[in-house]
Amino acid sequence: MKVFYTPKMVADSESFSPSAAKPKLAVESWLTHGFNIDIVEPSPVTPEQLYRAHKPDYVDGVLTCRIPNGFYNRSKAVANSLIYTSGAMLDAGKDAILTGGFACAPVSGFHHACWDKGGGYCTFNGLMVTSLDLLTSGTAKTVGILDCDNHYGNGTDDIIKCLGNEDRIIHFTTGKSRFEPVSFLKTLADRIRNLYSACDVLLYQAGADPHINDPLGGWMTTAQLQERDIIVFETAREMSLPVAWNLAGGYQRDANGQILPVLQIHDNTMKACLTGH
Repeated sequence: MKVFYTPKMVADSESFSPSAAKPKLAVESWLTHGFNIDIVEPSPVTPEQLYRAHKPDYVDGVLTCRIPNGFYNRSKAVANSLIYTSGAMLDAGKDAILTGGFACAPVSGFHHACWDKGGGYCTFNGLMVTSLDLLTSGTAKTVGILDCDNHYGNGTDDIIKCLGNEDRIIHFTTGKSRFEPVSFLKTLADRIRNLYSACDVLLYQAGADPHINDPLGGWMTTAQLQERDIIVFETAREMSLPVAWNLAGGYQRDANGQILPVLQIHDNTMKACLTGH
């Protein structure tokens, strides 16, 4: 399976969130575990591709560091990384459709980015950049977004409503409601079948912050998160539904201040994708 990664997508976010630096750590962990992945450098998106999902003045202001990014600073390193994070998601979406299988973009920081502003550690909404590029190019007629981050994907809903794409982009975000884990997992496969049966590709945000020990999460155990991922990938296989997935959320730290607990959750997602367990 292809993983669209480049060191160019990595930056110091200068914030509480580790997401801008996480791609490198996640990929290193996957390689250490010996997962059968093919690392491919993604193409950067252009400003014009970002304009489809965001107000041009906002895009230009962030890229030139005139206005704050989603981490609430004007970091040039973050600005330079953003065209590659969205680029990785787009390339994963294209590859999943081309192969009819699964592809990964080890990136975060998408779903709180609205049409004309960022926030919540999200600057550009790579889910929407990808969806709109696939639709505009004719690569897909309908795109599904399954957002399993702990928090509501308000930015995704905002852009969909601003552009009037409700019929072509099917968005479900678990953070909009509060679920009981057992019932959520019991109904997840049917939810996927009912929502995404007509979609050409599913963009899956495999969030780590719903974990019960996450400082910004709190409702699923490690085993339940792994079961969630197994259900998503196995149901997609049954449906012959291509999946492009990315990382989202995850703010736990270990005793040394490192994000090993988050990486372990992402390791489980990769294992579920590749092996089904």
